[in-house]
Amino acid sequence: MRKYLLLLLIVAGNFVNAQSVNNYKAVVVPVKFDFLKSENAYRLNTLSKFNLKKAGFEAFYSNEQMPKEFVKRCDLLYVNVEKEGGFLVTKLFITLKDCEGKLIFQSETARSKEKDYETAYVECLNQAFESIYALHYSYAGSAKPLTVGTVVAEEDIPETIIKEELVKNNVTAVVQEVANATDILYAQPIENGYQLVDASPKVVMKVIKTSSPSTYIASKGEVQGVLVSKNGAWYFEYYKDQKLISEKIAVKF
Repeated sequence: MRKYLLLLLIVAGNFVNAQSVNNYKAVVVPVKFDFLKSENAYRLNTLSKFNLKKAGFEAFYSNEQMPKEFVKRCDLLYVNVEKEGGFLVTKLFITLKDCEGKLIFQSETARSKEKDYETAYVECLNQAFESIYALHYSYAGSAKPLTVGTVVAEEDIPETIIKEELVKNNVTAVVQEVANATDILYAQPIENGYQLVDASPKVVMKVIKTSSPSTYIASKGEVQGVLVSKNGAWYFEYYKDQKLISEKIAVKF
């Protein structure tokens, strides 16, 4: 339990700063997305750059000469549009990754039942960018990267270290158990993890794999935390008003 608490403290103290899109100066847009056969097919790359700039980002094509203030690769995010399989339904989502290929943000998966490819792709892209707009991007300066997927050692963490982290992050660790988690979520594989959907199906949560199969970096809407397995059950743990919340989640992987 202590190791998960320390992981949460690290996430609470650093995740927002280190992993926020606000810590990156600009976004690089590829000239071709992998699921398409040609450059700027269906104008998706042009539309992606347009929407990124509309959302407040500086955006450049990958083959574009950038101003000197944007030449450091790790000050930049790299956008991609990815396609999920679906019968009679087009599904796209947007990812923003850092210079090491680590996932910083992933949009909700957008869906379209349009039969025409161009209409379906453009509709999905516009839907997915709603998640980007919701970030309310504003450049806040660079931060030291937090390695997503790094988990503390298996052995117990000394109590003194936990107390130091609590003081440093000004956090009061009060665990609130949220009971009656009756709605089952179903795990659907995505790159580096899963999206958890309800019966509708609606994406409720995104989780990213770590080096421990019992721990995931998790996001539920705008709430960031971890999904951990304890005593045969899954818990979404996060901070709210400086209090540690432990919410029981029924998940089928």
